[in-house]
Amino acid sequence: MTIVGLDDTDSRERGMCTTYVASRIASQLRKHGTVDRLLLIRLNPAVEYKTRGNAAIAIHTDVDPEAALQIAEDRLDELAITADDRTNPGLVVTESTASDTHEGVSDTVATFSRRAIHEQLSIDDARTVLGETSYRHRGWGNGRGRIGALAAVGAWRAFDEWTVEHITYREPTRWGTPRDVHPESLRTAAERAYPAVWDTIDRGTGELVCVPRTPGPVLAGIRGDEAAAVDDVVASLEGEPIASSERFLTNQGTDAHLQAGRLGSLENGHAYTVDGIVTSEPETRRGGHVFVTIAAGWDDPSPGDTTGEHTTDPDEHDPPEYERTCVAFEPTKRFRDHVRALRPGDRVTVCGEVARGTLKLEKFAVRELRREQTVTPTCPSCERTMKSAGRDQGYRCRDCGTSTPTRDRVSIDRDLELGWYEVPPRARRHIAKPLVRGGFDAPTHPER
Repeated sequence: MTIVGLDDTDSRERGMCTTYVASRIASQLRKHGTVDRLLLIRLNPAVEYKTRGNAAIAIHTDVDPEAALQIAEDRLDELAITADDRTNPGLVVTESTASDTHEGVSDTVATFSRRAIHEQLSIDDARTVLGETSYRHRGWGNGRGRIGALAAVGAWRAFDEWTVEHITYREPTRWGTPRDVHPESLRTAAERAYPAVWDTIDRGTGELVCVPRTPGPVLAGIRGDEAAAVDDVVASLEGEPIASSERFLTNQGTDAHLQAGRLGSLENGHAYTVDGIVTSEPETRRGGHVFVTIAAGWDDPSPGDTTGEHTTDPDEHDPPEYERTCVAFEPTKRFRDHVRALRPGDRVTVCGEVARGTLKLEKFAVRELRREQTVTPTCPSCERTMKSAGRDQGYRCRDCGTSTPTRDRVSIDRDLELGWYEVPPRARRHIAKPLVRGGFDAPTHPER
């Protein structure tokens, strides 16, 4: 088996798509042998120089490596947007081995693939690993695409969870023009296929999430768990002609980028799942972005409580350790309302990328809700607010003389339930796992 890996063939301004380049390579490879599968690998979404989805591709074929390399080089020379100095394609081709595609992919290469999802790797990192292999490789420009190409080569061995995306491509004469996809045909097909097919339409805004706005060859990308269901939606599309299409296995929708973290040791450029306690009232700032602070370090009087009846008053504790600001950006729309509903003392698990010290929320789980707060007591006789009688002396009504040793506890009305909340499809990263896919450790409140 030969594996062809490629990356960084597109341009933010001028379009193209690495999946399209791969589809053209695969089409040519099929004239010389068989193609078993195409893998679409989403790498670390925090990488600064990425285009939107940070995708790399691997093609598994039985074509001889030298012939596969020549075919891939020819298509890359023809299609990659190398006129953009930020586009630096890379190509890696493995030696042909036995039918088991894990052969020829070492532990070192598989580890590199996993690192490429979580870390910020350099061209030298890729060259070091390539130096330990017999892989053929080539770079255009500075050759940065070798990082993703090598990561894609090792992905089949490195990862176990796969979803499906079926991508349709436009006729070349239509590239750069508005896409013609009939919304009603897409809505009907997506509704029929849900939840096996997801993130097709944002039902809150009506946006066709699967139809890109950028210039380039892609008409629509239909994502889901089942190939047959995804193919059925593609077959139901109405609008402009489909020039070609290709189905990919992918790590999209798997949360592969998230690592377990602790608030005191989060690093920029990495994405985490981390537990904390809300320590600030959510604040909506200029631009509509919503900020909230979480922290670790409070001593919970009832650890492990799963009732959600958390009554701890944050005012009664020492300052927490390791505070971290979290943000729900304006494009996440209705997700911000869930963030706004948080209150100091709530226990949460948050997920997202850290940039400039701030965690950009992709989803969060409410573990415990603060149901009560303490307030200055009211006099039972005159219903006026009591005053402090002095340090550790309780409270006293100066008019009636009544007193009480403690503050009153009152209930808080809450607009949240326990469980997971997520950004809507319009704002979801390709690699982020939609709640509808299941497998979460608490009740879910999926966005559609």
